Amino acid sequence: MTQEAGAEERRRLRAGDRRELIARMIRTDGTVVVEELARSLEVTPSTIRRDLALLTEQGTIARTYGGAMSAGHTTEPSLGQRSGLAVAEKDRIGRWAAARIGQGDTVILDAGTTTGRLAHHLRARTDLTVITSGLTALRELAEADGVELITLAGTLRHVSQGFVGPLAELTLSRLTADKVFLGADGLDARLGICEASLQQTSLKEMMADRGKELYVLADSSKLGQAPFTAWAPLDRAWTLVTDSGATEAQLAPFRALPDTEVITV
Repeated sequence: MTQEAGAEERRRLRAGDRRELIARMIRTDGTVVVEELARSLEVTPSTIRRDLALLTEQGTIARTYGGAMSAGHTTEPSLGQRSGLAVAEKDRIGRWAAARIGQGDTVILDAGTTTGRLAHHLRARTDLTVITSGLTALRELAEADGVELITLAGTLRHVSQGFVGPLAELTLSRLTADKVFLGADGLDARLGICEASLQQTSLKEMMADRGKELYVLADSSKLGQAPFTAWAPLDRAWTLVTDSGATEAQLAPFRALPDTEVITV
């Protein structure tokens, strides 16, 4: 079959056939990425996300950062793997969040790639205090002379490049902030923030209580997803900041929450 004929066959795939093909690809390759599937099958990323959502509901696959993996295969992607996913979306979210930070503010930045992009947009700021548990934010701000940088040093989780544990929590217990910015492996309107370990969720829950304003920065691939079993509940007023690729079906559960604002950028 020629390349042109193969492309034409993919265009003619019915939705059910396309989802079956996606499931086979995941079984064969282990993981897939939304953008790569969209290019391969010559459909839009939003179509692929709908396909993956349905396959997830059926228990065929499990959603991951910007893609999917075989059901039951829930290894945590490394920070390096995550840094190449949803790059433009994370940067827009980080830029929007940076604009919310005022002169003289003290802010808490969670570990992660999206909060790392927020830190990137703070490098030229002055009269700012940043408290962080993440190596990504530390690297971005290490030479920012106008930013006072406080690290929540504890036990380093190598896979996520973030400090966790009693020492990090002890340091945090002595501090407060104007604004807190949390990341998420998954985000559920009812359960809160999903992470790979209880140490992460314990620190996030404590972070959420240490600031006057709380923001959760999560690109649309995280919404409604539960890749792991540890949760940090969101029991106070907070703002969800996600990308404009989020569907209304994804956003509706969050819009229905009391004291929760939803921002798409």
